[in-house]
Amino acid sequence: MAGEEAAELLAAAQAHLAARRLSAAEELYGRLIAGGAAAGGAGRHLATALNDRGQVRYFRVEFAAAVEDYTAAIECQPAFEVPYYNRGLVLYRLGCFDEAMKDFRKVLELNPQFEDAALSLKQAMLDKEEKQKRGY
Repeated sequence: MAGEEAAELLAAAQAHLAARRLSAAEELYGRLIAGGAAAGGAGRHLATALNDRGQVRYFRVEFAAAVEDYTAAIECQPAFEVPYYNRGLVLYRLGCFDEAMKDFRKVLELNPQFEDAALSLKQAMLDKEEKQKRGY
């Protein structure tokens, strides 16, 4: 898939996501991901599409599928901090505090100014401590 075509498809998918037209967004992200994978699987458009499709799946409470997409985005672009943050949020929500904190720390390593990651890391640390105090 050519760069311009991929950019247009990504923009259209993001517009659907922003309007919460999840099925339409997921279909376009799927096309972009399939085209990116066929073209060798590298690039920011592919990583963004994987991350954003993860968001669609997160909104649908399909956490395992969302984590898979975030992980694939990370594998595609390891310096892209957003999928680490998003995966960390899912892991936090599932009570996997250690794994979530690892992702939030990675975000801050890549982008020390990512304030939401810093706040999420602090909250995960507090919640882990509270969980340990309660003995579960």
